[in-house]
Amino acid sequence: MKKHLYLIAFVLFGYCGFSQSAKSQIARGNDEFENKNYNEAETAYRIATSKGEGVRGSYNLGNAIYRMKQPAEAGFAYFRSVENAKTRTEKHKALHNLGNVFMNMKDYAKAVEAYKNALINDPTDEKTRYNYALAKELLKKNPPKNNDKDKNKDKKEKNKEKNKQDQNKKDDKNKDQKQDQPGNDPKKNDNKNPGKQNPGKAGISKDRMQNLLDAVNNEEKKIQDKVNKNKVKGKPVQSEKDW
Repeated sequence: MKKHLYLIAFVLFGYCGFSQSAKSQIARGNDEFENKNYNEAETAYRIATSKGEGVRGSYNLGNAIYRMKQPAEAGFAYFRSVENAKTRTEKHKALHNLGNVFMNMKDYAKAVEAYKNALINDPTDEKTRYNYALAKELLKKNPPKNNDKDKNKDKKEKNKEKNKQDQNKKDDKNKDQKQDQPGNDPKKNDNKNPGKQNPGKAGISKDRMQNLLDAVNNEEKKIQDKVNKNKVKGKPVQSEKDW
């Protein structure tokens, strides 16, 4: 009988000591948090959580991590606090801060859901109500993308581009085949039409053209001189044969 009493007393003493240790870690963490020593506060809250302070330990742990600008990890801590919460007040606080995490991450749909659940547990909190309205407004302005529609759109664009490339290749192939036909051989066309020459290959050079123009101008000048001379004499210039 005495052995059983000793065992019960030992268990109760151990539980009280265990609980006291968890509470002392919460108190230490709160002091560090107030002094903005968030790393030390995080350590104390983690110890408290491991010793049974699942609600307060996780909630305060989330606050410390959030202050260290790690919203995603803070969100996990708040979520654990919600799971371990036993009262509506505890759930409300954890859900409110979870909504803040989602707002920070610009996940407005989840923020709306978190604030809504927080208000279910405490409809009188004006801060939660304000954040809820703000999250809904931001969600309206920044709706989540529909991944399925985006994938289908990208697929259509890729197919359209592929079809365009295939058509271009087909057109180029037809063009090459057309050029290879006998009737489209430039050399053969030149043989059939000897009077037509390719300006790029058989054209008169620039210097040669200038010489011809100079010669023509000289001949015109000579003719004009003769005309002027005959005008002086009063006789027209006669042709070789007189009709």
